[in-house]
Amino acid sequence: MNDKPNKTKILVLGGLGEVGKNMYAIECGDEIIAIDAGINFPEGESLGIDYVLPDFTYLKENEEKIKALIITHGHEDHIGGIPFLLQSVSIPKIYAPNQAKELIALKLEDRNIRYDGLVAYTDQDILKFKNMQVEFFRTTHSIPDSHGIAITTKDGTIVTTGDFKFDFTPIGPMADLHKMARIGERGVDLLISDSTNVLNEGISKSESKVDGALSDFFDQYQTERIIIATFASNIYRLKHIFETCYKHNRKICIFGRSMENNVNISIKGGYINHKELLISAEEANNLKPGEVTILCTGSQGEPLAALSRIANGTHKQIQLRPDDVVIFSSSAIPGNQLSISRTINKLYLKGVKVFTNTSLSDIHTSGHANQEELKLMIRLLKPKYLMPFHGDYRMLKRHADLGVECGIPKENTFVLRNGDVLLLENHVITKSQECVSGEDVYVDGDRIGEICSAVIRDRKIMANDGILVVLANINNKTKEIIGKLNITTRGFILVNENEELIKEIEGVALKIIQKHLNNKESSNTIKPKIIADLIPFIEQKTGRRPIILPILTEIDATLL
Repeated sequence: MNDKPNKTKILVLGGLGEVGKNMYAIECGDEIIAIDAGINFPEGESLGIDYVLPDFTYLKENEEKIKALIITHGHEDHIGGIPFLLQSVSIPKIYAPNQAKELIALKLEDRNIRYDGLVAYTDQDILKFKNMQVEFFRTTHSIPDSHGIAITTKDGTIVTTGDFKFDFTPIGPMADLHKMARIGERGVDLLISDSTNVLNEGISKSESKVDGALSDFFDQYQTERIIIATFASNIYRLKHIFETCYKHNRKICIFGRSMENNVNISIKGGYINHKELLISAEEANNLKPGEVTILCTGSQGEPLAALSRIANGTHKQIQLRPDDVVIFSSSAIPGNQLSISRTINKLYLKGVKVFTNTSLSDIHTSGHANQEELKLMIRLLKPKYLMPFHGDYRMLKRHADLGVECGIPKENTFVLRNGDVLLLENHVITKSQECVSGEDVYVDGDRIGEICSAVIRDRKIMANDGILVVLANINNKTKEIIGKLNITTRGFILVNENEELIKEIEGVALKIIQKHLNNKESSNTIKPKIIADLIPFIEQKTGRRPIILPILTEIDATLL
């Protein structure tokens, strides 16, 4: 990058224009601190992709400058990329709050990655580097040990909120408003703030309201088995479910690996009590319905999650009973509404009672701030500049507008894209003319970054229009086609029902190949010409553009 080396840089690697794969870095002098390393789960169009990562190229190129990776909290969109990051970039230390630290350690263990630099921090710790100082303030979110981070450099102070809300009757500890205000009094140059719920007016619902609503269900359905599907990472929700089951003399049976992991880590860390309530599936089946609560994954209708298999009747250990009560203590992540609806319909077909979050049943609240809470964060920290993050572009733009409403000049708000860079010098922020790579990196099985957008595009074409294969054997001496040219397809048309069309395609392909063979061209140069000439013909005939795969095999004439 051509910017003056003495400027502090804020580099955005992920988390803008999307809700997920959060990652950015602060570079001051010869030091870099990275913040969070999340993943995105692929959308329906990302065929065959397991995860989507930020692009780590800039960090790899400047590996010798990296001093630490600092984690705000333990959600997948903030820690899920760490195992992949460590496989490509040397990170001396990872500082994470306790809950996140345990989740990261479990991830690394699952992937057989040995790493000795994982360190837990608290909101009382201060990390001091040569050019930067880092301190933390406690926030409220749906997972324990969530923190905002303040980074002080020679050029000014940068604060990131992480994911947060303001809950004045929380289940866990209160957010540290006093420390936020003290940091604000000292002076904040740039605020990087969570935008997820910026489109929601007012103040988000307190977790204690959800606790009251869930308690009402336990009071009302004392003789029925209760099945609760919720986010495995919503530890405070799980904590309340344990406490409510303890009061109602119910045992708890857990289904879903992520749920088991989060509960076990939370019990170990002291966030959840009453470990004695946990029972096996066999024990649960031998108890009366009113003595059991099933806690499971699948609130988003994931086809392989526990609740989906229970609804399908394919779960090996639990079968639905007509008087069961199923509670979705969650909200629909955008894009999941259809799969959730399918699961709910299957549950209704089984005859069970199903409850979802509505204005009449407060059984879920978000862990992200609504508009008035976002304004409160701005008022507490009093930043000169605002950079919204963690949201699509309409969210980022609306958050920037909120900043203007709170007195931040419009020109001091930055609605950026992944890969953009801000420059901080002497408490003044400008947008750099240069960018780093902010592209998506795809994980497909064990392959990281090998699948590019062109491959995804081809997969979409094959899914929509199929594939057509042109097979021909060629005499390597006479340059003539040996035998019959063959056409085969998958996902395009049925050959037996479209013989006339197949013959037409064969005829066109034969003319193309023979024409170029007559010009003494090689098989490798002929292949792209077959594709270029066949596509318009097939599209004109069928309205579709299948992937065309020419296979031309040159056969040694002496073997004929």
